[in-house]
Amino acid sequence: MLNICLTSESPLLPTTFTGINSSSWRRRRQRKKPSTLLQVSADSYQDFIHFALKETQRHTVLVPSPLQERYNDLIANDGKTELQMLSFQAPKIRLLRSLNIQSEVMQVLDFAVFPKPEFDLPIFCANFFTTANKNIVVLDLNPLHDVISQRDYRDKYYKNLMPLSLKYAELLPWGGKLTSESIKFFSPIVIWTKFTSSQDQNDALYSAFMDYYKAWIELMNQSVEEKDASQITRNCDAQHRYLTWRAEKDPGHGLLKKLIGENLAKDLLRNFLFSGIDELGSKKFLDYFPEYWREDGAIDKKRSIIGKSFESRPWNSSGDFVGNNSEANL
Repeated sequence: MLNICLTSESPLLPTTFTGINSSSWRRRRQRKKPSTLLQVSADSYQDFIHFALKETQRHTVLVPSPLQERYNDLIANDGKTELQMLSFQAPKIRLLRSLNIQSEVMQVLDFAVFPKPEFDLPIFCANFFTTANKNIVVLDLNPLHDVISQRDYRDKYYKNLMPLSLKYAELLPWGGKLTSESIKFFSPIVIWTKFTSSQDQNDALYSAFMDYYKAWIELMNQSVEEKDASQITRNCDAQHRYLTWRAEKDPGHGLLKKLIGENLAKDLLRNFLFSGIDELGSKKFLDYFPEYWREDGAIDKKRSIIGKSFESRPWNSSGDFVGNNSEANL
């Protein structure tokens, strides 16, 4: 079993944790050990964070984000579930942040790295939800720009990574229907899977996370700062569009609402998990996605307006988008 743990003495972590400026956020309590059924996943999720921070520190200078002072640890309304948050920044990284939720019945990891607008790097994304019997996983280098219509961007970042996708396609197979609206935010190498909890599957997921993160770090190392103001603006707009979609349509909203209430859930989504909405642009959700407009001016809460979904991997082994064509399966 993987058994690496972060400690408060780690140079990567702030030495103190200060609660959010709201009486609704609770002070951190003594952590309860996860149930035996979830022990493997709980330990490995801490390992994921530890690995990513150490790997990043090997290649760049990480410093705590200003968000760390406000968003760190809190206990949910049930008095048992713990939410642990970390956030950092670096010369090429606007925000590296993690949210780890632990309770006796579930574990959640939401880990992402957002590049600064001067770089058109993909967004590293790892979203894992685990119960005693079920795992739901999304692991990807989310494209900043459209990889379906912009072949140059796709080839720049994903052409050489397709063997990585092939490596894990059988171990972590396609997880079923994915909406057309969501697919445009994923890359040809995305791992979208569901599986029954087991040590072998957890080990495969940890291996995939390490390989995908190393690949992202290598892309970061190779990236060159953009000097063209128009391209920087384009990158900024693309990241703002991504953040706006995720903050509104993130499937974790319901869970956060249940754990900490609607107001704190919205605050966490907008100002921590998808921080940058207020800084990178001024457009609203309906400016980017007018198809979700309702006659009363509100946003339609449906997950899919188009209604089309992809039951199998919609990219072939070369990274070409082929929709529901059976040849798309890797």
